[in-house]
Amino acid sequence: MPFPSQPTGERRPRAMVIDHAWRGLGPGLESLSGPGGAPLTRTVKLIVLPLIVRPTLHPELAVDFLGPEQAEQLDALIRESGARLQATAQWFTLLKRTRRALGIVAGNPQDLYFQRCFELAAEHGAPSADTDSVAGALARAVVEDVADADGGRTVDALKRYLADPAQQALLDRELSTLWTGRQSAPASDTAAAAVALATEVLEAYGGAEGPRNASSYVDMVAAGHGDLLGRVLWAHASGVWGRDDLPAHLGLTERELPPRPQVGRGASTATLPAPLDRTLFERLFVVLQSSARREELPTVPELVGREVGRSCAPLGLYDESLRVAVVLGGRLAVGLDPLGTGDSAPGRTAAHRAINSRWRREASVLRARRMTVSPRPDPDGGVLGALAQDLRTPWAAYMRRLWVRLHGRDVRDAPLPDAASAWAVLDGVARSVMMDHRARVRSALRTLSAAPAVPEAAESRSA
Repeated sequence: MPFPSQPTGERRPRAMVIDHAWRGLGPGLESLSGPGGAPLTRTVKLIVLPLIVRPTLHPELAVDFLGPEQAEQLDALIRESGARLQATAQWFTLLKRTRRALGIVAGNPQDLYFQRCFELAAEHGAPSADTDSVAGALARAVVEDVADADGGRTVDALKRYLADPAQQALLDRELSTLWTGRQSAPASDTAAAAVALATEVLEAYGGAEGPRNASSYVDMVAAGHGDLLGRVLWAHASGVWGRDDLPAHLGLTERELPPRPQVGRGASTATLPAPLDRTLFERLFVVLQSSARREELPTVPELVGREVGRSCAPLGLYDESLRVAVVLGGRLAVGLDPLGTGDSAPGRTAAHRAINSRWRREASVLRARRMTVSPRPDPDGGVLGALAQDLRTPWAAYMRRLWVRLHGRDVRDAPLPDAASAWAVLDGVARSVMMDHRARVRSALRTLSAAPAVPEAAESRSA
C-alpha cells in the first residue's frame, strides 16, 4: 500500500503515519494490534518508537507532526521492519502461552515481554510453527528470567503471604490497634487555614517552572498542614474547600468517613474501590502492578508491614510533603472547570487558569461543551453523554489519580522536597487525566462510527 500523496509543506500527525504504515504490513500482527487493526498503544510506546523509529538517532522524527520527507522516512522504517515485527508477534504469542503453562499471572504481559520479543525476533527470527524445543526453551527462559527479576515482589507472592490465617489475624489486630489509637481530629477551621495557604502556592504558579515563590509550600510542610487535613477527614467535616456541595475527602472514599482498613486477599483493576476504602492487598496490588522496576521495592513482608501503619496514617500517607501535595491537589481539583461553566467563580488561581485553559482547547472538551447546551443532550445513545458528565466533576478523577501517584512515591520513600517538584506532580496528574479522557472519547467515537446505522424508519419509531 503506497504512502498517500501529500501536498508540499503539509504536515501529518506522526500517529497517523505510524497507523498507515502498520496497516500496510499485512496479516500476522494480530497480537500486537487492536481490534481495528491499528497498533496497540503499548506497541507504539514499547516497540515502534524506541526500537524502530529511535528518535535519539532520528530527532527529525521525534515531533508530533511530520513534513512530507519525514513522513516518508518514518513509513520506510516501519515497512523495513515488517518481517521482524511479524516474528515479534509470534514470539509474544509463544511467551504468553508459556507464561500460562507456568502459572504466572503477575504483571502485564505486554509491558513485560514486548521488547524481549523484539530482541528474540532480531536474534532468532520467527519461532517455528511447531514450537520446536529450541524456541520453547528460549521462551521459558525469558519468562522465568522476567519473573526472577522481580525478586519475589509479585502479586502472587503478596497473595501467598496474606493467605496464611495466622498472618491475617496478626495484621488485623495491628490494624485495629493503630486505627483505634489515631490522634483526635482538629477543628475544621484548621483545615481551612491549610487550604488558604494552598491557594497562595497555586496563585504563585509561574508557568512550566512551577511556583515563583516557594515559601508557602515550605511553611505548609513545616506546620504539618497535610497531617491536619488528614485528621479532619477522620471526623465529619464540611465546607473545607469553600464549597458545601463537595465532600471534604473529594471522592477519596465512597463513605461519609474513611473506614478502618482491612487486610484483604484479592483485587481487580476493574473494580478497585476509592483509595481510602482499599484493603492492604488492594493498595499494594496497585503498587506491584504498576512498578516497572520491582526489584527496587522492599520485600513483600516489609511492604505489608509498612502499609499497615501507612493505611492508618492521615490521608493514608506517611510523608508530610506528600500529604501537603494532597492539600494542594484538592485546592486545585475543586477549581478545575474544563467546560468553562464557572469562570466567574471566586478563588481561581494562576494554576487553575493555566490548566483550565489547556483543557478547554481539547477537541473532546469542545464537543462535550456543545452537548451541555444541545436540545438533545444525549444524541449518541449515552456513550459520549457519560464522558461529558465526567467533565462536570473532574475533581473526582483528578484526586484518585493524584493519591495513587503519591502513594507510589511514599512506598518508594520519594518525598516532594520543594514547590517545583510538587507542581510537577500536580500538573502531571492533570495532563494524565486529560489524556485519559481524550483516549476514552476517541475510543467511543470509533465504536460509534463502526456501529451499523439505524434505518430512518426505525429511528422515527423509536423517537
